[in-house]
Amino acid sequence: MVEASVSTGKVTLFSQDLKSRSTYRVPALLYIPTDTLLAFAEKRSSTRDEDAEYLVLRRGRKTGASIEWEPAEPLKSAVLKGYRTMNPCPVYEWKSQTVFLFFICVRQHVSEQWQIYTGRNAARLCYICSRDSGQTWSSLIDLTKKVLEDDLKDWATFAVGPGHGVQLSSGRLVIPAYAYHITARCCSFPLPCYTQPRSLVFYSDNEGQDWHKGELMKRMKTVECEVAEIVCQACDPVLYCSARTPHRCRAVALSTDQGLTFETPSACNQLYEPPHGCQGSVVSFIPTLELLKVDESEESAASDQEKSSLMNHGNDTSATHTSAVSWLLYSHPTDKHKRVNLGIYLNCSPLEEDKWKAPWILYKGPCGYSDLAVCQEAPLLFGCLFECGMAHGCEEIAFQLFTAEELQKGRGSPYSLEQQPKAKLKVI
Repeated sequence: MVEASVSTGKVTLFSQDLKSRSTYRVPALLYIPTDTLLAFAEKRSSTRDEDAEYLVLRRGRKTGASIEWEPAEPLKSAVLKGYRTMNPCPVYEWKSQTVFLFFICVRQHVSEQWQIYTGRNAARLCYICSRDSGQTWSSLIDLTKKVLEDDLKDWATFAVGPGHGVQLSSGRLVIPAYAYHITARCCSFPLPCYTQPRSLVFYSDNEGQDWHKGELMKRMKTVECEVAEIVCQACDPVLYCSARTPHRCRAVALSTDQGLTFETPSACNQLYEPPHGCQGSVVSFIPTLELLKVDESEESAASDQEKSSLMNHGNDTSATHTSAVSWLLYSHPTDKHKRVNLGIYLNCSPLEEDKWKAPWILYKGPCGYSDLAVCQEAPLLFGCLFECGMAHGCEEIAFQLFTAEELQKGRGSPYSLEQQPKAKLKVI
C-alpha cells in the first residue's frame, strides 16, 4: 500500500513499465462520502490510443488528512470481447450508494481518426456499477442501442469524459461526453472536414436505472469535457461545462436545464490550451468562512449575506448549500505551447468567465490529463490524479492531496509542493 497526505507531495499510483513498454493513461478520480477515493486509469501496451487494453483501479481510504491506497487491480468485468476499454468516467449516486463507472469500448486497433474519416462508429457506450465503494462490480451493461440508436447514423464516433461525472442537487446523474457529428455528405459518404466535435451529456433521473442523451452543443468545436454544478443564491443551480478545443483556449458553456441544452460555448481566453489541446478537470465546492475571508482581503466579491450564512452555520455544507455561491477549481497544463506545468486554477465568481485567478503550479514538468476531487467535509481537502513524468507526460499517474490554504498560498507563483521537503512514503 501507499500512503499519501498533505505533507508527502505527490505519490505514484500507476507507473510505466520500461521492459514491457506497458503504460497507464487517462486518469479518473472519484470521492465517495464514506471516506473512500477511487482512482481509475487505462492500462495500455503503449502510449497510443489504439493500444489501450482494459481499466485498472486503486481504492484509497481517507483517514483525517491522509489517504492509504490499496494495490492496483484490473476491472475484469469492464471488458467487451474484441474491444478495448477506454475513458473511465465514474459518478456516485448518493441515495442508493452506487458507483456507476462509464466508459467506451472501441473495436480493437480502430483509431478515432479512422472513424472520423469513414463515418463508421466503432465505439460502444457501456458501464459497470458497484454498491460497496468499488470492492466488487457488476457485469458490463451496453447502452449503445438503447440510448444512441437514432443518433449513430450521424455520429462518426463518440466518447464519455474522461474524468468524473456529477450528481446534481436535484438528484440527476450527469456523465460528460462528446461526439463527432457528421454535418455534410457527398453521395452518402461523410465529408471528414464537415465532421465536427460537439460536447454533450448523458443523464439519468431515476438513480441510474434509465439513461438519456442531452443535445449537442452548437457552433464551437468542443471535445473532451467535464461539468460542475454551480449553486447560486439568487437563481436555480447552473451546470458549468469546461471543454477542450483546438482554438488555443478552453470553451465554457452553461446550462440552466441541468444539461438538456447548453448555451452556445464561449472562448475562455484566461485558460490556455496547447496547440492540439488537452483534457482538463473542473469541480465545484462550497467555500469555508476562512476562504471567504481570504478572498475578501484580496478584494474579490463575497457578499455580506453569503458570509453571514456561513457564520450562522459554521462549516455545515448541507446548510450552506442553498445560500452560498459555489467556487470552481480547474486543473490543466499551463503552458501555451506544450503539455507542461500542471496548474490548479481558482474561480470565486464562476458565472463570470474572466474571474479565474493565476494558477498554482502543482507539478513542474511534462504532464497531461488530470482529474480533481473534493472532500467537502471538514477539513476541506482536494485531490488531483494526473499524468506526469521527467522526460514526457506519460511516465506515471500520480496523486496529490492538498488543502485550500496551500492553494491560496501558491497561486500566481512558481511555488509547488514538488519543491518542498517530503515526508517519507509509507509503502507496505
